[in-house]
Amino acid sequence: MRLEKCWFCSSTVYPGHGIQFVRNDAKIFRFCRSKCHKNFKMKRNPRKVKWTKAYRRLHGKDMTQDSTFEFERKRNRPERYDRNVTENTLKAIKKIDKIRVDREERHITKRMKGKKAKEQREATKELEQSIHMVKAPSVLVKEPSLTLPTKVKVSQKQSEENRMEE
Repeated sequence: MRLEKCWFCSSTVYPGHGIQFVRNDAKIFRFCRSKCHKNFKMKRNPRKVKWTKAYRRLHGKDMTQDSTFEFERKRNRPERYDRNVTENTLKAIKKIDKIRVDREERHITKRMKGKKAKEQREATKELEQSIHMVKAPSVLVKEPSLTLPTKVKVSQKQSEENRMEE
C-alpha cells in the first residue's frame, strides 16, 4: 500500500482517496481533499496559507530539522524480504516514534516558554493605560449604587404570604 503526500498541505493521501491532477507536462499533483485542490487552482502559495505544513515549518511552529524525519523519506529501491530485518524495523519504528513525540513536546514547550511572561506584561500595560476606568475603593464606599447588587434572603414564610396575596 503506497501512501502519497498531498502537494498542498503535506498530509498523507491513502489509496482511493483524494484527487490527482496531471498537468500538460505530465507532472502529477495529488491532493488529499477538495479544499487543497481548490486552493491549488486559485494559485495560492502553501507557504502563505496558515493551516498548511509548509506555513507551520516556515514560521517555526513545527520542527524542520530532525534525524527522525530521515526514516519518513520515500525510497524507490525495493528491498529483499528478510524476517529478522522486518522484525528489527518494526521495533525501531516504535522507538523512533516515541523519540519524535518527545522531541515535538520539547519543541512546543520551548516555543511557549515566554508566553506567560508576555501575557503578564501585556496585562500590566493595558491596566496602566486604562487605570482611569477603574474606580477607587473609596468611591465605592461613598456611592453604593456603583457596587454590584447583592442577593436578598427571603424567608419561607414571606414567600408563602406573597403567593397567597397573588
